[in-house]
Amino acid sequence: MTAQLTEAAAGAWRADPYADALRAGQGPLYLRRHDGWLLPLEVERWCAEPDAADSTVLARCTGPVLDLGCGPGRLVAALARLGHTALGVDVTPEAVTRTVRAGGSALCRSVFDPLPREGGWGTVLLIDGNIGIGGDPGALLRRTAELTASGGSLLVEVATADVDERVRVRVEDGTGGRGASFWWARLGSRALHAEAGAAGWTPCDTWQAAGRRFVHLTH
Repeated sequence: MTAQLTEAAAGAWRADPYADALRAGQGPLYLRRHDGWLLPLEVERWCAEPDAADSTVLARCTGPVLDLGCGPGRLVAALARLGHTALGVDVTPEAVTRTVRAGGSALCRSVFDPLPREGGWGTVLLIDGNIGIGGDPGALLRRTAELTASGGSLLVEVATADVDERVRVRVEDGTGGRGASFWWARLGSRALHAEAGAAGWTPCDTWQAAGRRFVHLTH
């Protein structure tokens, strides 16, 4: 497994049916594991305004904020309205378009590509399961450490279950539309803490809101 987000993985997110779902602002949409297990993707929530759980994330953001895998940009746009310098990064052009349309700023790039303000972000976000990007959480945590200022924060949404898996998945719409397979990861808070120290992160806080779980790490 490569430490970088491969072009195949990026292409899987750029292609239909994911891009179609973002255009429509609704699912159904799933990640399908090789054994048939399905993880529903909450497209409607991603395309709506920030909810109560999102608000707990926004309240913990300090300094300039980088949202990795920003999707349609609800958090980036909300941060801009709150007066933060905020930038979203996503490999899907439709996600970037929606983010800009919502009033945010975004770049169509991988987290592993060169990015603005490297080493200077006050807060980096990996929300909506984006600790899974690339299927190698250790590599992703090391990359976020490169992006974050000394003393800065990484806010991660983790699985509510105590899970630690790296698997190949596909994006599917439940009606026959499917993208290419790519590596993805799912981590609970215990697994994230185990990976974080080796990447230079220190656990600061863990909290739950509206059935979702988050971890605050400091650099």
